[in-house]
Amino acid sequence: MMNTELTRKLNIEYPILQAPMAGGPTTPDLVAAVSNAGGLGSLGAGYLSAEQIRNAIREIKQRTDRPFGVNLFVPEQPSTPEDTIANMNDYLNKYRMEVGIAPSTSIPKFVESFEEQVQAVLEGYVSVFSFTFGIPSHDVIQSMKQQGMFVVGTATTVDEAIALEAAGVDAVVAQGSEAGGHRGSFLPSTADALIGTMALVPQVVDHVSVPVIASGGIMDGRGLVASLALGASAVQMGTAFLASIESGAHAVHKQKILSSKEDSTEVTNFYSGKAARGILTDFMKNMHFYEGTIPAYPIQNALTRDIRQAASKVGNPEYMSLWAGQGLRLSQDQSASEIVKQTLDQAYLLIKSMGNLRE
Repeated sequence: MMNTELTRKLNIEYPILQAPMAGGPTTPDLVAAVSNAGGLGSLGAGYLSAEQIRNAIREIKQRTDRPFGVNLFVPEQPSTPEDTIANMNDYLNKYRMEVGIAPSTSIPKFVESFEEQVQAVLEGYVSVFSFTFGIPSHDVIQSMKQQGMFVVGTATTVDEAIALEAAGVDAVVAQGSEAGGHRGSFLPSTADALIGTMALVPQVVDHVSVPVIASGGIMDGRGLVASLALGASAVQMGTAFLASIESGAHAVHKQKILSSKEDSTEVTNFYSGKAARGILTDFMKNMHFYEGTIPAYPIQNALTRDIRQAASKVGNPEYMSLWAGQGLRLSQDQSASEIVKQTLDQAYLLIKSMGNLRE
């Protein structure tokens, strides 16, 4: 056991949370495996329909009776001009040719209904509801709490963490700039809030009274011990589980993670219109030459979806979004339970050896 305020509140054995990676990696198998290993698994449901969420929750519950979470994206209302969207859609047609699909003339559906997604989570009676990209309405947060759920929000700055606590969350994920995938930023900030985990976590801890979960670049027991020393009550690990056996990430994505280096990633908004860290691809390089405006999330995300899906079908990594954090050299293609166990074993050894420093 490794007791912290958060493990007690969540009724889990270890302060290890699996990041809710939307878009396929967080399969019911992965979520259940992490929870069964004593951590907290989490379903990244941002892109799922209400029915898909219900089915996934049902499947996870068939695999574990332990606590687990579901994560949603707080909806945004972008005000991107139609000609900006049309120009981007036209520009993307050259990439559609590259991956062997027809040019697109229509604009696809942007997002699933957040209200329906929320209802599906409420009906699922899960232990934890987490969210990113903003703060849901007071009604949504209160309805989750009334259902007995533990509510967690994502912050990339101290101001965002303070806003989340004021909104009534039970814990805050402090997401450092090393993290893979989308940045959880939602308040205006200078320098695009690329604050590293080591700098962000203690500052958030000092300014909120709820438990803080450290996220970004944490891959093993060293990251866990360091985060606890910084005042965090748990860690959230994403890239560490991306190449795991139970992960639903594409085989090519997993291979890229296992063969890439710490300087292989870049923060980009070319895939989705929102800043996200991923392994550098030809698409990211080429899009630097685009002279127009990138439509905001979720518009750009919808516009590039057919390209990413087509690339995925043929296993072409250069047009896929290969989300990954800066710790990817430490990734392993093992089972999720083995990753949890190794993280803990290393952490216990470290704590023991640090006790000897006093001698």
